[in-house]
Amino acid sequence: MKKFLVLSLGAVLTLPVSAKDRVTHNPNVTNDETILHAWSWNFPTIADNMKKIADAGFSMVQTSPVQNCYAPEGSGKKIFDENETEGNWYYYYQPTDWKIGNNILGSKEQMQQMMDSAAKYNIKIIVDVLPNHTAFDVDAVSEDFYNAVGGRDKMFHSNGLQPVKDYNDRLECTLWASGALPDVNTENPAFQKYYMQFVNELLAMGVKGFRYDTAKHIGVHSDPVDTAAGVKENDFWDVATGRKSVGGVHLAVPYDDLFVYGEVLQDRNVPEAEYADYFGQTASGYGHILREALEKGNINGLDLINWHHTSAPEYLTTWVESHDTYANAHESAHLTDDQIRVGWVFLTARQNGTPLFFSRPMGSTRQQYWGDNILGARGNDEFFHPEVMAVNKFRRQMSGQKEDVQISPNGEVLLVNRGKKGAAVVNIAKIANSVNLPTGLPDGTYKDIVYGKEFKVKKGILHGILAPQRSYILVKK
Repeated sequence: MKKFLVLSLGAVLTLPVSAKDRVTHNPNVTNDETILHAWSWNFPTIADNMKKIADAGFSMVQTSPVQNCYAPEGSGKKIFDENETEGNWYYYYQPTDWKIGNNILGSKEQMQQMMDSAAKYNIKIIVDVLPNHTAFDVDAVSEDFYNAVGGRDKMFHSNGLQPVKDYNDRLECTLWASGALPDVNTENPAFQKYYMQFVNELLAMGVKGFRYDTAKHIGVHSDPVDTAAGVKENDFWDVATGRKSVGGVHLAVPYDDLFVYGEVLQDRNVPEAEYADYFGQTASGYGHILREALEKGNINGLDLINWHHTSAPEYLTTWVESHDTYANAHESAHLTDDQIRVGWVFLTARQNGTPLFFSRPMGSTRQQYWGDNILGARGNDEFFHPEVMAVNKFRRQMSGQKEDVQISPNGEVLLVNRGKKGAAVVNIAKIANSVNLPTGLPDGTYKDIVYGKEFKVKKGILHGILAPQRSYILVKK
């Protein structure tokens, strides 16, 4: 039996269904696609901006969770309260039912209008789904949901209301409440059937993939089994990926046609290779190292070439920052838009990984992270900045071209060569720099496609002057 991994528009790599093969890098594979994370944008906003998204070179849009969610009185107007004690954005990460539509993103009808717009511009929509937990307020969960899974006593794992104390303990991690969110018994066949009916409804609307929130908190076969809740095996991922049917319900489209990745944040004792048998994973460790380099303005002492993951890089979803690093502990929120942008160019110019661009709120500053603070509104202009657009398109142009990453002696200039066809030059420092590094580009004069800046290649060495925190894209004519 073969499994097919969709790597780019029209490009398919044939791979056996084996975790071993998913952790073995194929050096000839190139990933071409890019994801715009339209975080907290509602359906009409995404639809209205679809042409701009396509023009910016993104091939996929990731929405926030679309299911019914917790909506306490007075919620749904702001991303975050002024005193930052409670984030309204966090409510759609608290499911109350697996039905389409909520007060933040919009109705099912509005989602369909967004899907129609996406199809018009050949953009794939992937949806953030979170089957692992419900809302904190278990009384807010709908009776339809409870009835569908066999009642309240069947909804949660036997210790599903007990908060995790040790995230490196796989029993606690997979069977207790992560972040105190009640832990759903994802092995309950009745739950699986109800959830898969929701998934199939999304697929019928044209959804092309999923991001699985808190995926490492849903057990794989080697993890502890909740026998006290009547569980015999940890088979959720077998059902979710279409290997098994449940109650007569099966994944409605071939799994190989979908783009699916799981939020398996890297930590000790995480069975990354076993998760790799089911889906792509997040390169969270690499993102941390990249942000450290951007903050320092150089990569001295840091390894930005190794992907720092068990899985092969062609199966990783990469980012400079995510909504969690921005909105939760504000780990990345202090980085400037310029720093994020040059990090994005470096990440996206590389051969592997599928990079995700987090859309920061409109009007956000490094003093006020929430900006205009309006749920549903479009993010700031960074997703269509000329450098972002240029590298997104460069990535597609470089399909099939192997990478060669060069770093200046001072660690401040990064050069990503793609065969003999193109190169991306990035200065991550706050001061101007020169580039004098080996390149695959033939000797000659090149103009950067964004700023028209001139660079020369002499005897295989690229020469030029770089402005502070700026990137340049060079393509062989």
